[in-house]
Amino acid sequence: MSVFRTVKSSQVILKELMVPSYANFGGKVHGGVILSLMDKIAYTCAASHAKSYCVTASVDSVNFLNPVEVGELLTLYASVNYVGRSSMEVGIRVESEDFKNEHCKHTNTSYFSMVALNEDTRQPVEVAGLILESEAEIRRFVKGKYRKHAKKQYRDEMAALDKELDFTREIGRLTQDNCKIQLPKE
Repeated sequence: MSVFRTVKSSQVILKELMVPSYANFGGKVHGGVILSLMDKIAYTCAASHAKSYCVTASVDSVNFLNPVEVGELLTLYASVNYVGRSSMEVGIRVESEDFKNEHCKHTNTSYFSMVALNEDTRQPVEVAGLILESEAEIRRFVKGKYRKHAKKQYRDEMAALDKELDFTREIGRLTQDNCKIQLPKE
């Protein structure tokens, strides 16, 4: 595919007021609400770039850096950082704003791997390349490429571990961990 699109052409900003129904038992906004909004904006951004139906393939770690309070305005920023053949990495930054105190805080950053699919066959389809117009966009693309490689390397290491794991030896090592083994009697 020789189609290329700018990063800016698919960037998305989503703003939502955090209402009382979003609160968890501690009175803060429930993390699941924030994750749902992140998934929504990741889809919107990826589909806008791919001009196709997209699905979430994976989500890199989501670290909740600061709590979000009911009554704050949550702003999510998303852009395509990296593209492969049919996959895209969408970077998402989340900030919350306290209107009364005019205070804004960074609450999350995460990277969603999205895959473009043909709506009828559900098979992956090729996506447009990225036109990188700034040093920041180049840096994000390179870091996205490294994150994709690191995820593959991690998957390969876990698959190898599954094959090589000595269950008996590992049980013996668990005596110093915070667990208690109670296997059923056969």
